Amino acid sequence: MLDHIFLTVSDLARSVAFYQAVLPNLGIIARHDYDGKDGPTGHPDLKGFGAGGRIFFWLKQGNAAPGAVHVGFAARSEDEVRAAHVAALSAGATEIHPPGPQHHYDPRYYAAQVSDPDGYSLEFVFKSWQH
Repeated sequence: MLDHIFLTVSDLARSVAFYQAVLPNLGIIARHDYDGKDGPTGHPDLKGFGAGGRIFFWLKQGNAAPGAVHVGFAARSEDEVRAAHVAALSAGATEIHPPGPQHHYDPRYYAAQVSDPDGYSLEFVFKSWQH
């Protein structure tokens, strides 16, 4: 199981605003800012998002590499997938595919996919058999 991921973004303030608009639709409501000076030499400042007492999705300033990462966020329902999709588009995402069943994976795999402002591929996924 993953504990956390860092995503390098080109404009930290823009990305924080984007993810603050999108992630609460998936129940990811916690926020934490980590000051890099509190870590070892050269540690970056981090902007974190999480839920359930854990911060697991972190942003850091730098050169974005959108082709290197695809992030799938778990949704608790098809409604959450749709809400995250709408929020992402409203916050500046570009649509890759609208909400719907992804039959090439499984008929119960329901998802939507967008590109965030840096071009990272984000997928909002509800897998009914995993809930």
